[in-house]
Amino acid sequence: MPASARHVVVVGGGIAGLTSALALAERGVRVTVLEREERLGGRVRAWPVDGPGSDAWMSRGFHAFFRQYYNLRAVLRRTDPTLSRLRPLDDYPLVRDGGGQDSFAKIPRTPPWNLAAFVARSPSFDLRGLAGVDVEAALGLLDVDFPATYTALDGVSAADVLDRLQFPEAARHLALEVFARSFFADPREFSGAELVAMFHMYFVGSAEGLLFDVPADDYDSTLWGPLGAHLHSLGVAVHMGRSVESVTDTADGVSVLHTVADGGGDSHWEQADAVVLALDPVGLRRVVDSSPGLGGDTPAGAAWRESVAGIRSAPAFAVWRLWFSGLVAPERAPFLGTSGYGPLDNISVLERFEGHATRWSAEHGGSVVELHAYALPEGTIESELRDSMLHELHRVYPETATMTVLHDEWVVERDCVLVGLEPWRSRPGVRTPDSSIVLAGDAVRCDLPVALMERAATTGWMAADLLLTGWGVPGHGVWSVPMGSRLGAVPRVARRGIRRFRAATGSGARSSSDAAQ
Repeated sequence: MPASARHVVVVGGGIAGLTSALALAERGVRVTVLEREERLGGRVRAWPVDGPGSDAWMSRGFHAFFRQYYNLRAVLRRTDPTLSRLRPLDDYPLVRDGGGQDSFAKIPRTPPWNLAAFVARSPSFDLRGLAGVDVEAALGLLDVDFPATYTALDGVSAADVLDRLQFPEAARHLALEVFARSFFADPREFSGAELVAMFHMYFVGSAEGLLFDVPADDYDSTLWGPLGAHLHSLGVAVHMGRSVESVTDTADGVSVLHTVADGGGDSHWEQADAVVLALDPVGLRRVVDSSPGLGGDTPAGAAWRESVAGIRSAPAFAVWRLWFSGLVAPERAPFLGTSGYGPLDNISVLERFEGHATRWSAEHGGSVVELHAYALPEGTIESELRDSMLHELHRVYPETATMTVLHDEWVVERDCVLVGLEPWRSRPGVRTPDSSIVLAGDAVRCDLPVALMERAATTGWMAADLLLTGWGVPGHGVWSVPMGSRLGAVPRVARRGIRRFRAATGSGARSSSDAAQ
């Protein structure tokens, strides 16, 4: 059967679903996308709001498009070949309460000199602190071999990894704030393997560093609107406001039941040859749970359903966008990570990079500021959280204390994946026991060291390729930073030498071999 005779339903119009739809449609497959929201982009969507002006937008928070997001960038290049709709930000500064400020700008790009230069310049690493670092454990960060490194660190938290490294306290904050909390997780609940993978991806496995780009305007007009139009030109049918209720195997393939997302009825069965489930953790658990027998009535099918049910959601996070009557000081960074300022994790000054905010600022003489708070404790009272976030903003940017809030938008969500301490192999992968069902998204296990948005795009390509190659049609392939150390066997040999020295001298008998593969 030719590809053009195949029909695939993609459930979810976020990064993973749009990627799969693009990959399939480019090979001639007929694709239907079902998305419960009214705009594309999933958890990276944006929507207009009735703010203090005619051009006010809201989203679920700031997202950095790092240069190592090769597979996501391949999607964006389909409508923006030079990525001109992305705007580079020069730095990713992190300020600590009572401490210094770390910067990722103007350091060499080539590993390991980038890491050496950063440590030399960073106030987080003084000589006394460096003297206490466990050198063998630190070399373990360079001695990686994915995906084996993921399994080697099963049950080890990000906090545990840093305990073994014996990092100075300021450097611990740097690692935990930049990586763990950006995954919406408490460092004690966040996978140490993911921390090591991110260290490899951003520092020692690539030459792009921690510099990144951001959309030059709201996500809808900059990214997903153009991509949606491109998919339409490829013949993809996109149905917004549709909630998928269940998926059923049939004699002719797969049938998908979907309804109006707001509960207004209008049920419809969509028949297809295959289905891509590209959902957030909450949606994926719900659809699989409401689809009896999905995955097959076999031990493998039961184990797969159990693995999906075991996907955990990260704690809730809050995004607060404020339209102020005045301008923040011109020296403020467009994006600032914060550590030690209560629940406040970062601050964005949106008129520095998003066009809608720039236009509003020019017209009204004010700033559009966004605040994030990740990994909210259970029982958090939103009014108290808002008071605390605003208080901490005033501490970091004192000039905002005298300004009037003209308008604000507040979002609290709990639908991101918790990359936790469960065994890496227990997470569901792209392939399922049913050849007509594939998974894509940031909750899906992936062998490659990739971050959340890039994992969504990567598994989106992989899900489409799995279907295509099963039908005898060429896939697309994916890109990644190296799976192992760029320094070859040097870190492993050095670690062995340290162990032998310790064994011979009786110094430091504790082994740190499990700090990384």
